[in-house]
Amino acid sequence: MGEKKLSFKEMCAKFEVTPRTLRYYEYIELLQPERDGRSRWYGPKEVARMTLILRGRKFGFQLEDIRQWLLIYEQEGTDAQMRAWIELADRQLDELDEQRKQLDEAITELKTLRDKTAATLDG
Repeated sequence: MGEKKLSFKEMCAKFEVTPRTLRYYEYIELLQPERDGRSRWYGPKEVARMTLILRGRKFGFQLEDIRQWLLIYEQEGTDAQMRAWIELADRQLDELDEQRKQLDEAITELKTLRDKTAATLDG
């Protein structure tokens, strides 16, 4: 029995992305659907890749980092990909920690200024 393949429209619906997003992911070679004339068909490999792409985006990874990470699997296998994943994850965790620190500082400063302004009005 053949593998279930998704059409372009089905792929957009499944992952709740716009056609423009899906085309862009193809353009930058994150996805490589089968083509039949003007139609595109996405098999299990492309569905799995799309899941990983969107997960990576959720965690704040750049598309080029995701593309390079996916290439490692194709060129060097699972172990190399997992080692690269750990490096990427560590780097991203450091960046997210820094962003959280900056947000906490901004929130504290904004609350202080808001409270001073409110006190001036009440005073």
